[in-house]
Amino acid sequence: MAATAPTGPAVPTAPTPAGPAAPPPPRRRFRPGAGDQDKAGPLAYLLLGLAAVVSLFPLYWTFVAASSTGERVAQSPPPLVPGGELWHNVSTAWEQAELGKALLNSTVVAGCVALSTVLFATLAGFAFAKLRFRGRNALLTLVVATMTVPPQLSVIPLYRIITDLGWGNQLQAVILPSLVAAFGVFFMRQFLLEALPTELVEAARVDGAHSLRIIWHVVFPVARPAMAVLGMLVFVQSWNDFFWPFVVLTQQNPTVQVALSAIGGGSGHDINQAVVMTGALVGTLPLLLVFAVLGKHIVGGITAGAVKS
Repeated sequence: MAATAPTGPAVPTAPTPAGPAAPPPPRRRFRPGAGDQDKAGPLAYLLLGLAAVVSLFPLYWTFVAASSTGERVAQSPPPLVPGGELWHNVSTAWEQAELGKALLNSTVVAGCVALSTVLFATLAGFAFAKLRFRGRNALLTLVVATMTVPPQLSVIPLYRIITDLGWGNQLQAVILPSLVAAFGVFFMRQFLLEALPTELVEAARVDGAHSLRIIWHVVFPVARPAMAVLGMLVFVQSWNDFFWPFVVLTQQNPTVQVALSAIGGGSGHDINQAVVMTGALVGTLPLLLVFAVLGKHIVGGITAGAVKS
């Protein structure tokens, strides 16, 4: 019989703690160009350059025509290089129409219409977006429905009202019918519906703020980006408006668009297109100046309003 070796007492081992197994580290997946999302490629710059050229070419050709003679503008193909008649054409256009007074009148009209539209549209937009009152949806539908009515339908009754008030050939005849627009009300309502939290308005009311204080300290700061955009759109639209100012104003007290209708002289083929383009260029420069001054603030306001804290 074979002898077996004696075995000693078993050595106890420390128990391992039973716990959930650690998940494996996530595998990183790399995509080509994943870190270059903020960098534009050559194709993007090429497309942006082409879009800028196409957008700026009409303005450039207006400058070319304004600096040329009428005969040079009428050539086929038309000129693409500026001439040397710019100041002569500006002087001619200034003599043929009251451009100085027209620029001042258009500034007053467009400024008043833009300010009033922004103010009233913001107040109405806040009411439709955050206030609860009977008939709100029906009234909003009625306001939006007015945008489908052609403005030409209201010319005759509106002209009779202006005549009865004795406002013919006066700037208030152009300003008052445009103090507020349905588009502005709808635009501000849609913006405040998303950008202005209802809890913020309720918290202000709990703190004892009345409606005017809420509008001044809560609504206006939140709505500032949309107000800037709406003000720019309304200013440009009012500046370029021709039909209604042409009906109620004369060449003795014109806006820019009314004054431009008298520039060029003659009729048909006798109109000096170079002088006409000069007047159009002079009438466009204030808009370019306004956008150059306020464009950065408008874009910055839109960007700031798009970031949620």
